[in-house]
Amino acid sequence: MPEPSSHASVVVGDRSLFVRRVFAADLAAVRLISRSARPMVGRASAVLISKLGNGWLYPILGLIILVCLGRAGLRVVTIAGLNAAFLHCLYPYIKRRIGRPRPFKVDPHLNSLMAVLDEHSFPSGHVMTLSGVLVPIVLVWPGAAISAAVLLLIVAWSRIATAHHYPSDIFAGALLGVVFACPLSIYFLAMW
Repeated sequence: MPEPSSHASVVVGDRSLFVRRVFAADLAAVRLISRSARPMVGRASAVLISKLGNGWLYPILGLIILVCLGRAGLRVVTIAGLNAAFLHCLYPYIKRRIGRPRPFKVDPHLNSLMAVLDEHSFPSGHVMTLSGVLVPIVLVWPGAAISAAVLLLIVAWSRIATAHHYPSDIFAGALLGVVFACPLSIYFLAMW
């Protein structure tokens, strides 16, 4: 019968093997997706979309919401803005705490297509903030769910194609954005 300490080391060993395999798959996915940004059109698209995600996308979304929803859009835009502000304050703390290096820092064959806003990759702040902004839009306007998902996928692609994020960063960013924004959005929509 194995001693408890040897059993614990086997479990830890199995877990670290699993983590290494997940990280290897994550990096392989970045290598594959970043190839789509090698042609000039792919590169320009990835950079443009990522730059829009730095903040320029939100006034455009706000204008679309106000035009499509009229006066009711004002509360959606306000709640989306509150979600964005909250998540924008939260994700840098998480990134510093986790401290995961960006893919282009891990693999010298990957090139960063643009300057980074910070040095850590986990979670994707672009995707986390965008998810939080899209939550009240979809809650009030369910017909926009497909467009919201497409927009989120496009931004997610751009963040991986620029070699700034791993797919797990994207998934975590989307999950955290939705988890934090849903209760806040539901609460404020009910109050307003």
